[in-house]
Amino acid sequence: MKTIQHWINGSPTAGRGPQTAPVFNPATGQEQARVALGSAADVDAAVAAAAQAFETWSESSLSQRTQVMFAFRQLLVDHEEELGRIISAEHGKTVDDARGEITRGREVVEFACGLGDVLKGSFSDQVSRGVDVHNFRQPLGVVAGITPFNFPAMVPLWMHPMAIATGNTFILKPSERDPSAANFVAELYQRAGLPDGVFNVVHGGKDAVDAILTHPGIEAVSFVGSTPIAKYVHEQATSHGKRVQALGGAKNHAVVLPDADLEFAANHITAGAYGSAGERCMAVSVAVAVGDAADALVEVLERKAREVKVGPGDTPGTEMGPLVTKTAQERVESAVGTAATQGATVVVDGRGLKIDGHEDGFFTGPSLLDHVTTEMDAYKEELFGPVLAIVRTDSLDQAIDLINANPYGNGTALFTASGEAARRFQRKINVGMIGINVPVPVPMSYYSFGGWKDSLIGDSPIHGPEGIRFYTRPKVVTTRWPQTAQQVTAGFNFPTSN
Repeated sequence: MKTIQHWINGSPTAGRGPQTAPVFNPATGQEQARVALGSAADVDAAVAAAAQAFETWSESSLSQRTQVMFAFRQLLVDHEEELGRIISAEHGKTVDDARGEITRGREVVEFACGLGDVLKGSFSDQVSRGVDVHNFRQPLGVVAGITPFNFPAMVPLWMHPMAIATGNTFILKPSERDPSAANFVAELYQRAGLPDGVFNVVHGGKDAVDAILTHPGIEAVSFVGSTPIAKYVHEQATSHGKRVQALGGAKNHAVVLPDADLEFAANHITAGAYGSAGERCMAVSVAVAVGDAADALVEVLERKAREVKVGPGDTPGTEMGPLVTKTAQERVESAVGTAATQGATVVVDGRGLKIDGHEDGFFTGPSLLDHVTTEMDAYKEELFGPVLAIVRTDSLDQAIDLINANPYGNGTALFTASGEAARRFQRKINVGMIGINVPVPVPMSYYSFGGWKDSLIGDSPIHGPEGIRFYTRPKVVTTRWPQTAQQVTAGFNFPTSN
């Protein structure tokens, strides 16, 4: 059986230990490969390669770095279909959905191609007599990314192009559930002309993560995953002197007002809830039906949930694939049963779905729960599956209070025809990313991605301008060029301008 190796210093590397883990095809339920599980020794090897590469890469010209990014961007375009099928085979999402995540990741590469303008410093002339001041930013050194299974291409692409284009070298620890995309991207970087050692991949689980968080040769860590692990990553890495981006979980609400176009709203909420089988940190998991919108909205959502085409991700016409593992399937279906026990109305029950020819696949159908309350597990927990809970409120203000009381603050949406309601909503809501008649408000690459509350641990969002600041540190230079030393009198008092 194929073993997926690490990628260190420009080539596949078997690793320093014998441990491996299975990689499944979620549509068939069959093990299709093994992935090497990295140890502290593998992380050491990657850091050594990255540190050596940093010595020259950090001194490369901005033009050289952007040329690599332009070439890498084109290779992502040329191999989009191939990479999409690699993702679909290990994650389970449809090939079209996988291609969509590649496109959204490629946008960050395009932003990195324009860093010549973003990295410009500033200059102040004659701040004091004969004294000028200017500033510029420099890379940190070796940095690392720890990324989740649900976006094996996009989330890493939100990290490493920014880090590499600003002069750092990078170590990626992708999810061991769908690891092949990371190695494929490493090969594309090499073909784009990136020097060996600048981009490295170490596969593995907790041992590899802990080695990254504590390694003295790593200057910064970027993480996306669940909130408990985000807190752990933030605490461990900061206690070892590292910069940290730590993005956590979510419980994203979509509020529907009575004046909304219900067919439009239900279309978009259905796609936002069940796309990628709900395995998105920006998935719509709660629909908040306000006032008279409730009954009619439930009716339309039920119809649309039953119309979702579920099947293998590589089958044309499939809209929703399987969950990533058997454990995930069992957890999601158990949550639907618990919701019914706690008093929710199961309008659409996706449990027990079998797909002809793929009976052992990790499939579950869309589930729709009505009359969910904030005390129920289906509301409180991040289910990370194709389950949409409907909560009813009497007013927009009640909906806002409900969302603001939730511990998560990643994304939220409002469906309405009222500009006044939209403006009130976006100003009063305590959530980092907001959509108005847009269900999944993932910002463009030139804005930064990050939530509030338990969805972002610390204060560092990802990509965009915040990414530039995260992967670089500023220097400020104060300069004087006197004609002769005797022209300037040195003072023992603290210097001031004059």
